[in-house]
Amino acid sequence: MLVKEAAIDYNKQYITIPEYLEMENAATEKHEYYHGEVFAMSGAKGPHNHVFTNFFGALAYMLKGKSCKPFSSDMRIHIPKNSLFTYPDISVICGDLESLNDDDFNFLNPTLLVEILSPSTRSYDREAKFKLYRDISSLNEYTIAYPENKSIENWYINANGNWELNEYNDITDSLYLHSLNIDIPLLDIFEGV
Repeated sequence: MLVKEAAIDYNKQYITIPEYLEMENAATEKHEYYHGEVFAMSGAKGPHNHVFTNFFGALAYMLKGKSCKPFSSDMRIHIPKNSLFTYPDISVICGDLESLNDDDFNFLNPTLLVEILSPSTRSYDREAKFKLYRDISSLNEYTIAYPENKSIENWYINANGNWELNEYNDITDSLYLHSLNIDIPLLDIFEGV
């Protein structure tokens, strides 16, 4: 989740990517980076954490033994085309991991990204962040979960190469993830929320 204020740590000076990475490696909290600015991220609350646990668990179980692996928000995604470094709630990477400078922390090639919305991040995750995510050449799907009303927006690249939206508003529906060819019942994703 993103707080719309720049982080105080760097005194509102623009910093380079190496400076950001050095700062972030020593930080106890997560920060996003975009065009020289650093933004502090806030912590998640109960419903967000329930949805994360359920969604991540379902993905991990369904992808066991396959070439696609889910990663939590402890993994950072970097988008060289627009300079963004960010921590999606869930990233799924299929095939070999591609990373910045061959490290084990800054990945470049997610197939699916999942964001779990909160009131403070709703607009950013649905609009600006999704626009930035579309600069990832490997990204085929972007899923947005709404704990408040137990619904999902699922954007995927269709057969014509365009982003297409499927909305899931009925708790008895199953989310179809096109890039992974799996279905996850919304009842499982929103259990306990």
